[in-house]
Amino acid sequence: MKTTSKPEIIGIRHHSPACARLVAAKISALKPRYVLIEGPMDFNSRLDELFLPHRLPLAIYSYGVPQQRGQGVRRGSWSPFAEHSPEWQALVQARASKAEIRFMDLPAWHSAFADIANRYADLADAEQQQRAEDFEQALSLELGIQGRDALWDRLFEDQCDVQELDQRLSHYFQRLRGDVAGSQGNQDRETMMARWIRWAMDQQDGAVLVVCGGYHAPALMKLWQNLPSEAHEPEQPSLSQCFADQSGDIPYTTGSYLVPYSYKRLDAFTGYASGMPSPEFQQWVWEFGLEQAGLYAFQRILERLRQLNLPASTADMGAVYLRVQALARLRGHQIPLRNDWLDAMAGSLVKEAMDVPLPWTYRGPLRPGTDPILVQMMAVLAGESHGKLAANTPRPPLLISLQQELERLAITMPSELKLDLLKPEDRQRSRALHQLALLAIPGIHCLKSVGQAMSGEMSEHWQLRAPLEQAAALIEAASYGATLADAALAKLEEALLELHGSQGLVVALVKLLNQAALAGLADFSSRVLEQLTAAVSQEGSFEDLGFALEAAHTLYRHGESVGMQGSPILLTVIQITFDRALWLCESYGSVNPADYHRHIAAFQAIRLVTRDLLALPDVDRNTIFPVLEADRALTVWQRKASATDADPLSRGAALGALLSLNESTSPIAQPLALLATLAANKMGDALSGLIALARHQLTQDLTFVDGLNQLITALDDEDFLLAIPAMRGAFAWLPPRERGEFARQILELHQAGHLPVSSLNREITPAAPQEIAAMQQAEKRALEILGQWGLT
Repeated sequence: MKTTSKPEIIGIRHHSPACARLVAAKISALKPRYVLIEGPMDFNSRLDELFLPHRLPLAIYSYGVPQQRGQGVRRGSWSPFAEHSPEWQALVQARASKAEIRFMDLPAWHSAFADIANRYADLADAEQQQRAEDFEQALSLELGIQGRDALWDRLFEDQCDVQELDQRLSHYFQRLRGDVAGSQGNQDRETMMARWIRWAMDQQDGAVLVVCGGYHAPALMKLWQNLPSEAHEPEQPSLSQCFADQSGDIPYTTGSYLVPYSYKRLDAFTGYASGMPSPEFQQWVWEFGLEQAGLYAFQRILERLRQLNLPASTADMGAVYLRVQALARLRGHQIPLRNDWLDAMAGSLVKEAMDVPLPWTYRGPLRPGTDPILVQMMAVLAGESHGKLAANTPRPPLLISLQQELERLAITMPSELKLDLLKPEDRQRSRALHQLALLAIPGIHCLKSVGQAMSGEMSEHWQLRAPLEQAAALIEAASYGATLADAALAKLEEALLELHGSQGLVVALVKLLNQAALAGLADFSSRVLEQLTAAVSQEGSFEDLGFALEAAHTLYRHGESVGMQGSPILLTVIQITFDRALWLCESYGSVNPADYHRHIAAFQAIRLVTRDLLALPDVDRNTIFPVLEADRALTVWQRKASATDADPLSRGAALGALLSLNESTSPIAQPLALLATLAANKMGDALSGLIALARHQLTQDLTFVDGLNQLITALDDEDFLLAIPAMRGAFAWLPPRERGEFARQILELHQAGHLPVSSLNREITPAAPQEIAAMQQAEKRALEILGQWGLT
């Protein structure tokens, strides 16, 4: 067996067919004893799982999560493989040659991966990013190429022989990396990879071949030689080392499982920050070669365009073929590359001017305004392929638990379920389905939901499907917990913690609490409660706080059917929103007319809680609402009603709240006195607050009706016209029957009780023609004056 003095280190670009071809050729020629691959070292004891009869693409999903919810941090990342991935070819070829295979990178839960969702991300360190961009831009200008992917294709994907490809890649990555040490995370990773190389070389029983990202290759070539000897395989870092960047002694749970993947998730154009774009095209290159892949892509794109009735005539086909040959020759390509085909099709098929760049000239999702033909072209090259795991692939506990839960509840997929929530068994099914929806599991669709947990609706309609991506989503969700309820609760807690500092926090909070109620989840961690307290204490919207207070109070006091009655998190929300809302109520200035209804609703929510507090005996009040004080709300309302600088709507609502709770010393005199002090155009606002909060007390009292009638009768014509709009809005708070009764009282006050109520709504007598003409002339003169001032 041949022993070499140095390892064969192959720097690659992830998911590159050219690099996969190079790796396969190197292993075939060298017959190494050890093949070390950039991948999660914690999976080394389970490498045989990769060689089960799966259908590619697939990925290793690794995670590290705190054992107790609400503590520490969650970490996880994917290590994806397609057939044309260099790492996969290294695995396959090494297995065929009976080499020792090892993944040599740190586990995904190490702090080196704290901000990395994908192990194979093509992202350089921040401090080196500009250097890499400058290098690639200089190359692009020299070669007359636009776009990073086009540059890569021109340099490496042109089907050159493997020896030349090896030289090109080595030179390219040397220039790209230079002598930069890299971030601490990359240094930690490279130290571990170098230790594995040192160990393999120290065995002295055969050649060592290393497959790693090209960014790491130059550093590893130097680093391994300066490390001490490794008599044994490097040990996996302890959890305390992996989470050394976190404070506190927090226990963690880790895991790694195979996950079915898809080409769409691999595609750079859908946001994947790694590897090659257009994975379906790259697979065709691997299977058929570059020239046949281009022709096959051309054929598939034309078929797709014709199926969708997009322009793709026979003449267009000929134009594309001629154009691609011309572009390839003009650019010095022996065989048309991917960008040659794309440019040729765009030039021949797209007939309209474009406001956005061509999709293959930038990385990331397609931009709005991209021509539909280009959208379909990119979709064809991205591909629809989904991976599938072998039947005996080990599964995480969640999948086993979920299967048992669905069998117990008699839920099958695919199916459609119509649930009656008054039935206990259907209520359990509903909770399980809402838990799956919280985990964002594909294929779980609620066609008809109750909307709000306490809305009174008692039926749901669910459509359940089993799409290919469902298995992957369930395996990834397993990092949240071993049972469906635990995983859904952890996911919900994560969403709640992410609310801190976000806009629209309280509205989002109510939405999440409603989801918790529908899913039957009530037991949240202390960290969530602390974060919510801090977040809501900074909320500046009085109206949003009222919305949250009403929803939380309803669930807390009456949510027995959804398992939320007496929930600690709801009590926390009630306490902090009640306190914060009262503070904002007293300091609130003018009210935006667009928020009038929500402003009044916030007063109603505070009154709801206050009335509950006043109705409870002292013992029960201290148990159910241990820190809430009704007297505080009453005191704030008294000050608000008397504050002459406050908005009339707020003053009216505050006084109405006191009246409705029988906490006003002079029930009728105060509202009339308040209205009498206001300008005509503000009386209606105060009346809106009064009626919305105390309509029963006011409209049933003839003294108030008489006093209000006198106030309005005393207005002159101009003030009356100013008061009318807001007055009409105020009476809109009365239900139709009460509004009719109020109208009857007004008729009696005017000695017209014998007339029907409808007489108040009689049509105004039409004006005479002379009066209409005079009004039109006045309007014309007004418009002329406005025109002179440039106001029309």
